[in-house]
Amino acid sequence: MTTTLITGANRSLGLETVRRLIDAGHTVHAGMRDPDAGDAARALGAHVLPLDVTDQASVDAAIAALPELDVLVNNAGILGTSHGVDDLDADAMSSVLDVNVLGIVRVTQAALPLLRRSGNPVVVNVASGVGWPRWLTTPGHDEFGVPTIPYAASKAAVVALTVQYAKNLPGMRVNASDPGYTSTDFNGHSGYQTVTEGTDATVALATLAQDGPTGEFHDRRGRIEY
Repeated sequence: MTTTLITGANRSLGLETVRRLIDAGHTVHAGMRDPDAGDAARALGAHVLPLDVTDQASVDAAIAALPELDVLVNNAGILGTSHGVDDLDADAMSSVLDVNVLGIVRVTQAALPLLRRSGNPVVVNVASGVGWPRWLTTPGHDEFGVPTIPYAASKAAVVALTVQYAKNLPGMRVNASDPGYTSTDFNGHSGYQTVTEGTDATVALATLAQDGPTGEFHDRRGRIEY
């Protein structure tokens, strides 16, 4: 049985990833800041864990509660409150980086001892095409018109972080996923993809075999070339 931890698993993409990986036969631990908001995950058969990725003590307690771990899906993320230059300051940037980037580091570092005991350890970091400079600068791409600075910068950092983790952990499959323009609370449900379509890349990467790719960035169509 494959044991999986998903952060930010109480709704939207996180909850759909819970559902799909349970359907794939995984034992899923659904991490979330407020376990009282975990009824939907529990109804799917997940084990709900209190887990705040900005709090090292919370992260350590959640990892300590796991009997084993094969797959880590770092899904937790926030959009932030700054959406341009005029409302941007260091605090607005810091709050987004704390969740979207440092949160991945906190959870991954705490989980490494368990992952190293797995026969097929896998890490998936949920990034975004909004962090892909080529798409941010290409007219016609969904990402082109997005002005948000902290979120885009944080997701660019997630892609680089993923590549560097993969280099340092050659015995693991470490990849990043791009959900694409998916209908979620993040965008006021304006996205044209369903949450199932938005989790295609994450689920595919979470179910990789030992000979699967590592250090790559994928959307639902496959690898995004650097």
